[in-house]
Amino acid sequence: MTDQQVRIVSLGDIPPNTRRGGDLRALLTPTTAGSTSGFMGVAIVQPGDRIAEHYHPYSEEFVYVTDGALEVDLDGAPHALSVGQGVLIPQNVRHRFRNVGDVEARIVFHLGPLAPRPELGHVDTEDAEGNALPLDGHAGCAGHGRPAAAAEVVS
Repeated sequence: MTDQQVRIVSLGDIPPNTRRGGDLRALLTPTTAGSTSGFMGVAIVQPGDRIAEHYHPYSEEFVYVTDGALEVDLDGAPHALSVGQGVLIPQNVRHRFRNVGDVEARIVFHLGPLAPRPELGHVDTEDAEGNALPLDGHAGCAGHGRPAAAAEVVS
């Protein structure tokens, strides 16, 4: 038996995070639910909108599309994603999402394991408008001198 309490978190309980584009909501996290191995959330992306390119130096990311049609770039290579499809994005693989359809797209995502500190878990490589950001201190990460593992889309 565990001492961890069950916590139910609703989408409406989490304020939208639109800093990287889209509407990202980390639902089940160490803070909101007491998770210890990773976190889970939902991304809502309107037609024509995007989530800026980034990578996770400590985590792999599981993504499942529940609504709409998206294109995900994995280390620069585009892959179509539609309802009922998932993709595992390996650690250090640069990725961005674009809603290429004419309806709202939604994805459920999970990242694990957790980074040693939250601010280390996500590295932006561009801003929400797609402008490249400086890569200071990121040599050796995906796309910066070290090949990344391949990602595979499975439906």
